[in-house]
Amino acid sequence: MEKGKKRERLGVVASHPLLFLLLLLLSSQWVCCTTTFQSSNPQQVKDKVLGLPGLPFNVSFAHYSGYVRVNKDSGRALFYWFFEALEDPSSKPLVLWLNGGPGCSSIAYGLAEEVGPFHVNADGKSLFLNPYSWNQVANILFLDSPVGVGFSYSNNSQDILSNGDARTAKDSLKFLKKWLKRFPQYKGRDFYITGESYGGHYVPQLAQAIVRSQKLTGENSINLKGYMVGNALTDDFHDHLGVFQFMWSSGLISDETYKLLNVFCDFQSFIHTSPQCDKILDIASEELGNIDPYSIFTPSCTGNGTLSNRLLKRLHSVGQIGQKYDPCTEKHSTVYFNLPEVQDALHVDPAVAPSKWETCSDVVNSNWKDSPSSVLHIYHELIHLGLRIWMFSGDNDAVIPVTSTRYSIDALNLSVETPWHAWYDDGQVGGWTQVYKGLTFVTVRGAGHEVPLHKPKLALSLIKAFLSGSPMPTLPDFADS
Repeated sequence: MEKGKKRERLGVVASHPLLFLLLLLLSSQWVCCTTTFQSSNPQQVKDKVLGLPGLPFNVSFAHYSGYVRVNKDSGRALFYWFFEALEDPSSKPLVLWLNGGPGCSSIAYGLAEEVGPFHVNADGKSLFLNPYSWNQVANILFLDSPVGVGFSYSNNSQDILSNGDARTAKDSLKFLKKWLKRFPQYKGRDFYITGESYGGHYVPQLAQAIVRSQKLTGENSINLKGYMVGNALTDDFHDHLGVFQFMWSSGLISDETYKLLNVFCDFQSFIHTSPQCDKILDIASEELGNIDPYSIFTPSCTGNGTLSNRLLKRLHSVGQIGQKYDPCTEKHSTVYFNLPEVQDALHVDPAVAPSKWETCSDVVNSNWKDSPSSVLHIYHELIHLGLRIWMFSGDNDAVIPVTSTRYSIDALNLSVETPWHAWYDDGQVGGWTQVYKGLTFVTVRGAGHEVPLHKPKLALSLIKAFLSGSPMPTLPDFADS
């Protein structure tokens, strides 16, 4: 935590997005992307992004992008984009963001439309600054994992056809160790992992891999303090049970379909469904109509066809998210990251660049090899180690809804330390929360599957509370009244 005037200034900036933008505009008078740390690592210097097409002015924080090779034999290499904190990055923690799918890009979603400092305009060729970027409170690292996702690649084409949970965790751990050698100023820094959706597998699995590796080797460059996941795939049985109950209780499906879903889909994996389950899911899709299950009360992007029919068969994917101000953000990112000048600015090697950059890879998704039916055993293991573990849910998501997460948490049999209650932002209920021994659960009112997309201000309040280890604010803030 910062003290004195710096802390007060950051609090004011974080609370007022216009002041945040003004600060960035004023800082553009200085040299672009300055940092307090002068690296002697040549690869770090090479990875520095000196300018971005479509960004109308310079910014004061440094950012870097490039590849880290995680397997020499096959040439597997993961692509990253890293942003230093807006102010005093040396005092801020390091936060890794992972999107899921499996097969979806953290650059496409987490960065370009959720918590990153730059978002893509509707023209697909220009950027605007996100006033609720998480680099106000942390140094943020976005990773495209596994290979075949985004700009991450392998020289062995069979690698793209043989991805799975186990290798993803192993490669992500190797990435972190090598990245910290490239960025030694972050060795030993407080480190947190965040993510959403199928990241509900990636995040705790990587945390477990870090803990076990460091226990085995005694190496401690990764100072893992905790993790936070949103609308997270956690346990197939409870996730399905929660999905069907949410759709029924929200009036999206009929009583008969609800009963049949529980009969034929209750124990099915999200990756491998049965023909009987698929048939009932098709019926449920027809009953839903052409809404976006990832955000049931906001418009779908026009021109997507029968959106719900496609999505319900991939309940684990991070698909298109409708929202009130622009339901087509995924299309904008697809245009932007396919621009040759953008790829050049991000140090994408044209020799290994995909012929067409995609937000999600169907090839990776359809060839996924291992996906455990539950990660609750990892929660049990890591809770006992004292890590800070938070789960959050946008309460308008029908894909991995709040009901699913509540069933999974209930299965952990944790004792309650602070009972269920509302939390507040600017005098309004931001959601609800309950604190257990070893885990905190937070709902975000009015958000869909990608919480920071629909409720960016509330998401910034969430990450601030998580990183500080503070409870969500429980009383209305009348300081301005």
